[in-house]
Amino acid sequence: MSTEQVGEMTDNDRSITGFVMISHAVVHTYELSIPILMVIWITEFGVSTAILGTAVAVGYGLFGIGALPAGVLVDRFGSRELVLACLAGMGGSFLLLSAAQGIVTITLALCVWGIAASVYHPAGLSLISTGVEQRGTGFAYHGMAGNFGIAFGPLLTAVLLLFFDWRLVTALLVAPAMIAIAYAVTASFDETAAVETDGGSIEDDRDSPSSLSAFVADSRALFTLGFTVVMLVVMMNGLFYRGTLTFLPDVLSDFLPDVTAQLQLFDPDSPMAEEFDPASYLYAGLLMVGMAGQYVGGKLTDRIPTETGLAVIFGSLAVVAVLFVPAAQAGTTTLVLVSVVLGFLLFSLQPMYQATIAEYSPPGDRGLSYGYTYLVVFGIGATGAAIAGYLLEVTTVMGTFVALAAFPVLGCLFALLLYRYGERR
Repeated sequence: MSTEQVGEMTDNDRSITGFVMISHAVVHTYELSIPILMVIWITEFGVSTAILGTAVAVGYGLFGIGALPAGVLVDRFGSRELVLACLAGMGGSFLLLSAAQGIVTITLALCVWGIAASVYHPAGLSLISTGVEQRGTGFAYHGMAGNFGIAFGPLLTAVLLLFFDWRLVTALLVAPAMIAIAYAVTASFDETAAVETDGGSIEDDRDSPSSLSAFVADSRALFTLGFTVVMLVVMMNGLFYRGTLTFLPDVLSDFLPDVTAQLQLFDPDSPMAEEFDPASYLYAGLLMVGMAGQYVGGKLTDRIPTETGLAVIFGSLAVVAVLFVPAAQAGTTTLVLVSVVLGFLLFSLQPMYQATIAEYSPPGDRGLSYGYTYLVVFGIGATGAAIAGYLLEVTTVMGTFVALAAFPVLGCLFALLLYRYGERR
């Protein structure tokens, strides 16, 4: 079904969308709770931003690296069981994290999380692209749910830290995965309904590689000029996404006034006053705004060429990155405004590139194509955390944001190249 066709979602569309929405929310609940915990780990374990950024980048990197073998498994076995395994593994990793005694054990626990979480995106996005007839709407709601998790994770973590030690908090965070599993096992749907509606069957096109040589052959066939340029586009997104968000709670805290003292929210000598960090709540709000970006971006994929949307959003992000620190220095109001714009634009990119992948890959290799996508977005993109940590060590916050702006600039150029030379499947 063409993404330009807009209509009502079917019962199967809604069932799949509900399944992937709750699973996607849980993945990102965990992913973005980590930067909040990092603020505590820097103090508790006495590590530098460069060391901690590199350690976290290892776990985040596996989040991407594991996507490629996960994509192969999706094309061979389907999505449902893999998503359930992903949810169970993530819950177990946070239970392990609660017992961490230092940077080495934190790294190990995050690696377990990264491996488990890496399964989700190839499985979930492949499921939408082959099972949901209203693909753009499915991507929009899927993205909104992800952003709910992205905002809910930091917010829940920050609130729990007001009352409990961080070790108990990470143990309590096992609950979202268990709740998602309880819901997911009840979902019923046809994974290939959208392909069958087009008058074909995914089985006609599916030939999941059963050997290394077959995998290489399938990969060569997948990497047309258009698909290769799409990979460069999503790489720039991944580097900017991870580089910007990983240390943002720590960065925001440098610009915010002492709201706790001004508003007298807590007794200045109470443990809650010590733990309350306004930057964590601004960070969560910024991420919540991304839900609107996901919705608008997803809806636009049904109405405009995604290559055009990508170029405009990347160009706007480059401007925001350069202006972020001057706006933050101008006052709390402008800091909030620039944070809102950053959150909206950053997350409106995701449904755009997810739909673009579907346009530049065959249905039978959708799992493989999304495997490569998230290998690039979260695997290579994880180096953005290490890059940002290093930049914050050797230069100013302003210098860091200006340097990170190079990624959306390149993303805009690659999107324009795709618009000019790419040939859709």
